[in-house]
Amino acid sequence: MSHTYSLEAINQVADTEFVSILGGIFEHSPWVAEAVVAQRPFLSVHDLHAAMAHAVRSADEEARLTLIRAHPELAGKAAVRGELTAESTREQSGAGLNQCSPDEFAELQRLNAEYNKKFGFPFIIAVRGHDRQSIIRHFTQRLNSDRVTEMQECIEQIVRIGGFRLADLIRP
Repeated sequence: MSHTYSLEAINQVADTEFVSILGGIFEHSPWVAEAVVAQRPFLSVHDLHAAMAHAVRSADEEARLTLIRAHPELAGKAAVRGELTAESTREQSGAGLNQCSPDEFAELQRLNAEYNKKFGFPFIIAVRGHDRQSIIRHFTQRLNSDRVTEMQECIEQIVRIGGFRLADLIRP
């Protein structure tokens, strides 16, 4: 994110600007920012993240599923076509997913297809702190989960991603 904000500024902007600024913290889901705008002022970035995380975790199953499905596959077709959000592009590049060998790329494509077929949504992992090998390892392990467990894990990974994105957006 090229532009950063102070927490004070975030607390003081108009509701529509708040949603505009924070609407991308949770991938293509401005409803999360809309759900917490009335809770201002936030005393810390941690408090803002906790409020947004609560909104996500307490949303109905359909909203959580829509949020999961708003995320791109790792090293998937959208990445190849250059259609990821700036945040997703930066996150996937940071984990080296833009530098996959042909074998790693083929493995990720196979895992994406198998995972989506089994669960009906894309595999989500907060890639920061991971490399290609650890992502593939987690991907393979999580294919053994049941759908309820995996949906919950995706939501927790999305909450983690949101925390990283907030920390990048709001300067101390």
